[in-house]
Order: sequence, then structure tokens, then C-alpha cells
Amino acid sequence: MQEQDRAGSPSPGAAPLDATVIVVGAGLSGLMAARELRRRDIDVLVLESADRVGGRAMGVTTSLGSRLDLGGQWIGADHHRISALAAELGLTQYGMHAEWMPHIIDRGRKISLLSPGALSAGAALAVVALLSRSGATERWNGVTLESWLRRVPGRTARRILEVIALTSWTADLDRYSIHAMLRMVRMQGGMRTMLSAANGAQDSLLVEGVGAIIDRLADELGPRVLTGQRVAEIGRDGSVVIVRTASRAFRAARVIVTAPPPVARRIVHDPPLPAHRHALERDTHMGSVYKAVAVFERPFWRDRARAEFFILDRPGRLVVDSTAPGGPGHLCMLASGPEARALDGLTAEERREILLAPLVPHLGGRIIDPVEWHERAWHLDEHVGGGYVVVPDPGTTAGIMPHAHLPVGNVHWAGAETASEHPGYLEGAIQSGERAAREVAAALPSPGAALTSRFDKK
Repeated sequence: MQEQDRAGSPSPGAAPLDATVIVVGAGLSGLMAARELRRRDIDVLVLESADRVGGRAMGVTTSLGSRLDLGGQWIGADHHRISALAAELGLTQYGMHAEWMPHIIDRGRKISLLSPGALSAGAALAVVALLSRSGATERWNGVTLESWLRRVPGRTARRILEVIALTSWTADLDRYSIHAMLRMVRMQGGMRTMLSAANGAQDSLLVEGVGAIIDRLADELGPRVLTGQRVAEIGRDGSVVIVRTASRAFRAARVIVTAPPPVARRIVHDPPLPAHRHALERDTHMGSVYKAVAVFERPFWRDRARAEFFILDRPGRLVVDSTAPGGPGHLCMLASGPEARALDGLTAEERREILLAPLVPHLGGRIIDPVEWHERAWHLDEHVGGGYVVVPDPGTTAGIMPHAHLPVGNVHWAGAETASEHPGYLEGAIQSGERAAREVAAALPSPGAALTSRFDKK
């Protein structure tokens, strides 16, 4: 490929480019950026380090023909971009089979929402909701969530809050500040919205899975998406960017980096990044999350109970019924933080036993014998680094969402954490990809302008 102008035709006399724009990362944000650029007739190339596309989204087809997501899956009630995209691609959205609050299970028994522990936890969540509406929370940026939880009276109340916090943010609670938490709650519409299914952040799913969105976007881009191309270095000057992988160097007029900062810090920049960008990559880390989906011929548990639980027994976890209408039964489980990592040393059979056996008294004996068991420990994925979101280190400010995304020369930044609406969610990934594409399109040189680089002299 040669350098192309906005109409897609080569510029006379210009140095050859592999693409006008290179996108680093083939997650939802990167694919959306590339799609938007192609729709503007701008030549684009997507480089992905893994051997698959999707980033923190990953679809699987079961032996029963159903689709499930081992990565991001939920569409919030006000997540309009992903709903519109799913409809455009011909996918089917359906509401969660859930009520406003999961059952709470402690040592095998259900806890009444009117019990002292549950009421105390509810009062603490109400305080969090109230504080999140205040913009003056910076004074708690050096105070960790773990230290705050130690002050909550009652073992049960503390444990309820701990499991809710772990499953909501996937962060080790001794590495997550009160300020970062409150800022996130405020940006996501409040505590109730974050924890709710109907009319909340877990409002609906796709029959075909979010993985189908990824597949269709990648199919649309075709050979413009290259997997197995880990970017090691980005060299920039005022006109051309050289993007180097282990196997070759690529040339472009502009680059969009969509990898989350803790992953992007593996990339060497020449010249070095400015201090604010370096701080963002240095002072953040990825959360830890393990996800499993048990597949059954049908959701038999609905004959006796709804399958929606916060399990306080270790590993603390969220269990939800993610079955599509008329489809095989899907039971989804999420464990996060250190309790997710504690599962790493076990076999798949041991993990399945630990996670499913406690559900027998509530859902029946058949729950321990699924047709299939699918699982993913995202913190063990070297290309993604963890999930769901990027976590700022306590006492630092660069990683508080939304992340700053001011271009550095001709390198631009995207990714779910840079979104001004719903950062960290699939909705935010779409917004950030589209925003970066518009930003790049506006910054490209006029048609016919020759592009030269200091690298041409090397």
C-alpha cells in the first residue's frame, strides 16, 4: 500500500506508507476507529498482538449451538451506541432474567435483606451513593477501599461490601482509592445503576453475543486487520510514524493506540512520551477477573428459583442467569481481585466443583453436571493484561477515569477508559474509537501533501 489522501488515491512524490493510519489494538475501540476511518475513505491498518481480535471481548459457540461471551457482555439501559450498532449488524438484544437485587449466600444459606448485616451494608452503599454525587472527593485519593471497609461494623456487612466492590471494579481493594471509586460511581450514573440489571448497567445481552459484533467488524475490515503483530516501538516526528513489530516496520501518517495504558507501556516511544502520558502508563494497573459460564440443555433452575446470587463464601462471586430466550441454559460466574487469582492453581474440574457445588441447595443437584464449562482468567492473558478496567494506583491522579487523550505529535489515543460517557464499558469503547477516528481525520494532511520523516535518513 502507498500513502493515500482522504479520497484514497496516492499522493504524488510522497514516501510510500503502509497505511494512512495505523490502529494499535483490535479490541472494540480499535475496530470501531478503523471502521469509521474506512467509511471516510481513509486507508487504515490494524495491528493486534494476539492471535485473535476482540481484546477484552471474546465470543464462544457452544456444542448446543448457543453463543456466549467470556469477556464483556452487558449492555446498559442507556448504552445507546452499542444498542444501535447491534441493531445495525442484525443482532438480537434481550433483557436480563433478573430482579433488582441478587440473593446473598453466606456459608451456604440465604441472608435476608432485612438482616442486620444486609441492612448495614445497604446503609454503607447509600453513603457511597451520596458521596459520589459530590465533586470534592480528591481528599480520599490516598485512602484505599480496604482501609474504609475495615471501619464498617459487622463481618457480614463488610463481606457483602467487599464482594460487591470486587465484582464491580475487579481491583485489589488495597490498591483502589476511595476517590477513584466515587468518581467511577458518579460517571456510571450512581450505585443503583451500576448494580442493577433491569434499567441498569446489566440491563440486556445479545443472543449472538458481543463476540458477534467483534467478528462482523473484523470481517468488514478483512485483510486490514493483522493479528500476531505486537507493537514494540513507535517512532514519531512531525509527519510520519514508524511502527515496529518483531517481524517488520510499518509506516503511517497517524497512529491510534487503543491498548490500555498498563499494556501500552510495553511500547517504546522515540522520542519518549511526555510526562503526563508516562505517568498514566506508570501509575495504573489492570484488574484481575475470572469468568466462567456453565452450559445446560435448558435453564431447569427456573422451575424452582431464579439463579442470581452474591456468594460471600470464598471465592466471593456473582452468579447470574444469562440464558437467551428459548436457548440452552447459561449460568455465568464472575470472581475478581485476589479471589480470582486464588483459582489459578486449580484444575478446571476443581474450579467447576468449587463454584457450582454451593449452588446445589438453591438450584438442585443437576447444577453440578453442565453439558459444557467455559472459563477465562483475564489476568493471565498477556495481551489484555486483565480486566474489566484499568485501575489507578492510590494517591495518583493520571489514571482516574476518564483518561486524558491529548495527541502526542501524530500519535492519538483511544480505548474504553478515555470515553467521556460510560468509561470502561463496551459503550465507552465505541465512543472512544469513533472520537479518535474523527480526531485523526481532521488532523490528516491535505490531499497531495508529501510526507517525509527523519527516519528516511536512517
